[in-house]
Amino acid sequence: MMTANEVRESYKKFFEAKGHKIVASAPMVIKDDPTLMFTNAGMNQWKDIILGTKDPGMDVRRVDSQKCLRVSGKHNDLEEVGHDTYHHTMFEMLGNWSFGDYFKEGAIDYAWEYLVDVLHLNPEDLYVTVFEGSKEEGLSRDDEAASYWAKHVPADHIINGNKHDNFWEMGDTGPCGPCSEIHVDSRTPEEKAKISGRDLVNHDDPQVIEIWNIVFMQYNRKSDGSLESLPMHVIDTGMGFERLVRMLQGKHSNYDTDIFQPIIKEIQNLSGKKYGFTTPTGENGEGKDEQEKIDIAMRVVADHLRAVAFSIADGQLPSNAKAGYVIRRILRRAVRYSYTFLDQKSAFLYKLLAVLVQEMGHAFPEIAAQQELITRVIKEEEDSFLRTLEKGINLLNGDMDELKAHAQKELDGTSAFRLFDTYGFPLDLTELICRENGYTVDEKGFNEEMAKQKARARNAAVVESGDWEIIKDGEQNFVGYDYTEYECHILRYRKVTQKKNTFYELVLDNTPFYGEMGGQVGDQGSLVSENETIEIIDTKRENNQSIHIVKQLPKDINADFMACVDIDKRDGSAANHTATHLLDYALKQVLGDHIEQKGSYVDATTLRFDFSHFQKVTDEELRKVEMLVNSMIRQDLQLDEHRETPIEEAKELGAIALFGEKYGDKVRVVRFGPSCEFCGGIHAQSTGRIGFFKIISESSVAAGIRRIEALTGKACEDSIYAIQDTITSLKSMLNNSKDLTATLKKFIDEHDEMRKEIEKFQAQAVERIKGELINKAKEVNGVKVINAVLPLEPSAAKDLVFKLREAIPENLVAVIGSTSNDKPLLTVMFSDDMVNDHALNAGKIIREAAKLIQGGGGGQPHYAQAGGKNLDGINAAVDKVIELANL
Repeated sequence: MMTANEVRESYKKFFEAKGHKIVASAPMVIKDDPTLMFTNAGMNQWKDIILGTKDPGMDVRRVDSQKCLRVSGKHNDLEEVGHDTYHHTMFEMLGNWSFGDYFKEGAIDYAWEYLVDVLHLNPEDLYVTVFEGSKEEGLSRDDEAASYWAKHVPADHIINGNKHDNFWEMGDTGPCGPCSEIHVDSRTPEEKAKISGRDLVNHDDPQVIEIWNIVFMQYNRKSDGSLESLPMHVIDTGMGFERLVRMLQGKHSNYDTDIFQPIIKEIQNLSGKKYGFTTPTGENGEGKDEQEKIDIAMRVVADHLRAVAFSIADGQLPSNAKAGYVIRRILRRAVRYSYTFLDQKSAFLYKLLAVLVQEMGHAFPEIAAQQELITRVIKEEEDSFLRTLEKGINLLNGDMDELKAHAQKELDGTSAFRLFDTYGFPLDLTELICRENGYTVDEKGFNEEMAKQKARARNAAVVESGDWEIIKDGEQNFVGYDYTEYECHILRYRKVTQKKNTFYELVLDNTPFYGEMGGQVGDQGSLVSENETIEIIDTKRENNQSIHIVKQLPKDINADFMACVDIDKRDGSAANHTATHLLDYALKQVLGDHIEQKGSYVDATTLRFDFSHFQKVTDEELRKVEMLVNSMIRQDLQLDEHRETPIEEAKELGAIALFGEKYGDKVRVVRFGPSCEFCGGIHAQSTGRIGFFKIISESSVAAGIRRIEALTGKACEDSIYAIQDTITSLKSMLNNSKDLTATLKKFIDEHDEMRKEIEKFQAQAVERIKGELINKAKEVNGVKVINAVLPLEPSAAKDLVFKLREAIPENLVAVIGSTSNDKPLLTVMFSDDMVNDHALNAGKIIREAAKLIQGGGGGQPHYAQAGGKNLDGINAAVDKVIELANL
């Protein structure tokens, strides 16, 4: 029986023998594509070739195993994960590619040869589908593909498929085409005898599933829905690695293979629970008994661990925004399942990482190299959510107490959504806890609240893009490394609308404008013709080309233009970018070789650099880093640039590659003295142009990730002048003292002495006032009532009421109104018997009374304080507390 790792290698080697170049998986997290957060299909990394914006070069045949993630948007498998046997969040897609080379016949023949002749799958168990055609699209049945399949399978194993199943589209617009799926019937002989596998294809039978999809990319979908032929036909195949291994290992679940079983065994060891190899028998794939629920939880944890670990390795940390939120959501789903069904009340997932690295670290060395970082990030996220989970459960318990008090049985949708929105509680967790306590949840109300939130998000983010209007054919030539002005023409443009604002995106044949990428902002500038000047407000990167954003189109779209970059902003960004390279080098020298860049942002005035490090960088270490960077700046090291360098040659030069970045066969190497990195960004011509470098902050971003923010050049000058002005001002205030530090220390010491004296007098005053108030206390129905309005600091007011409580431990109601710095303060103290026997609650009462001083506050049942704005209302507020005490 082949292991999973052997299957992966056999696939690559088979297609290598067929003239395909083996290429590495692109990162699962996509950094510089505004249309996509994660790689969700094998074709994502080849979009620029498929769209015709990049020539494939000599390597028109390629093969890979691509890391993919499907948890959002059109391809969303999250809720099925763990409940069935074959859906996953992170999965591997085995793919072979042909760019203008072989097409339908070649792809079909290769697929059949690999499955039957190499892997020895039983041909009788294989069924294929072909596109049945579409009248509304004007497309006929894919008889061509069917005729090629007829060479290999009998007619009753060729099945027509509808547009949903057998016409693949990248999105609402873009490349698309018919496809052929290969399905495998892995049922027992007895089950096969009852009903033909043909009748179960694409009917959600867990044992008759698609393993390979061969897409014949031959059309381009325009925004009006119409189709046009692509200039180059492309073969795009994707075979589910996990499903294939399942077939070859004779299992009925992906989770029973050696891809997942080592992780599941470790889950058993750590949790003390046993995996039962069950499939859910409850409604909608839910677990019906405890064993089924345990098995679902173990599958969820095993799957989600991979997704989170690989995402972090590719540079995406959990967060509350965009891709980071997706990763946080996956991780929290795993924590929730382990908390509820595996009884794991403390961090648990991070302990499984060693097994994952052992099983997959050879094929994907990025997770082995970053094991410590991934472990720390997952543990911190687990600890954080477990604290939140406990708070949410306490809040839900309070909601259920309210339901019980009012004899109600259903939790309203707004409360359920608040738990989801604030504490990350999915609806099913809220329903589970409520059901265990005899309550139901208003699912309709929850969905209405969710729909409102999604509508708000859509309205904020919706972007409507028109079709590209082609002015002339051609590819873009980027000249920005050598020029800031260049003659050009518009190749194509399209209209874009967002938040009721209209912009236009332009593609130029020659451009010096750098499109935002790698943490460096896009260039700004202008497009100048003989008759007009058009402002370019930003430059984005899409499909490996610069997209120039303008508010209006030129009157003559066919004119000769000069593209002119804003040199001041470009020079500022370039200097800051070069400074990040020097900073990266200096950090490695001072802190160690474990330092790994984890993100950056540079523009004309900003330098931000994130890096892996597991403790705070000391002031002494930061000073050493600064001194080393400034030393390299003073040396005026010249830019040593190597373009179109073969990647192996670049590594020999000592260039640093970053985890989570996709590099082609040829790369650009940027060197400044000892600093040498792979980089496609814009840089200063020499380090001297940076001027000066000063770190202004060092902080934590996440577990094991630190952030440095720094200034360079003129921003450094302005900062130094500001510091100098502050020191001059301080000296002037202190009689132009020659030793500012000694003078300030003297003033601080004198201030501390005076404060101690004031506190002593204040304590004496409080003691004296306490005695006077006790003597003046009124007695109402056996209760000692003390109320007064006094000029007291908040701390003194608090001290006073606690001394009153100490002197009168029973039957006490004390209300002190105080004023300090023209602000009113209300302080309330009740003895314990007044709370317990008379049901008084200082926190609730003070909130009502504080309205009279236009303020608010709260506290405990026996003690509370509230501040406000209205000094004139303090007497009335004191009286209101007495009234609400209802003595």
